[in-house]
Amino acid sequence: MVAVIQRVSEASVTIEQKIHGKIENGFLVLLGITHADTKEDADWLGRKIVGMRVFGDENEKMNLDLAAVNGSILLISQFTLHASTKKGNRPSFIEAAKPEAAIPLYELMITILEKELGKPIQCGKFGADMKVALINDGPVTIIIDSKNRI
Repeated sequence: MVAVIQRVSEASVTIEQKIHGKIENGFLVLLGITHADTKEDADWLGRKIVGMRVFGDENEKMNLDLAAVNGSILLISQFTLHASTKKGNRPSFIEAAKPEAAIPLYELMITILEKELGKPIQCGKFGADMKVALINDGPVTIIIDSKNRI
């Protein structure tokens, strides 16, 4: 699993001209799931996301996590994170998990993030055409791959 985490002052996702999810201070998380991902990847990545200490403390150092700043999460599935661009100019998405494998892991990630954060999160809709808006705070953008744990 790959997550692109953006620290935001606000973010929202719109589906069919209706706001489907919206947060203020927190993380916009773009989540890419590959066919090799497991429950263990989701568990590890969910804990890692919620524990990220990238919010400023009293000394303006990135030292606080989501809980310390009462932050929220907006989770968006994004299979294009597994694009292969080695050949030509048209990306291949062969490494992205098919929906029958990806949807259960996406739903598991929602459960894990809510448990770790201690409150409900906002989400997009798997497979939908989504319009994502955000104000990246910093900017701070971090990429985490569950296959690169060591």
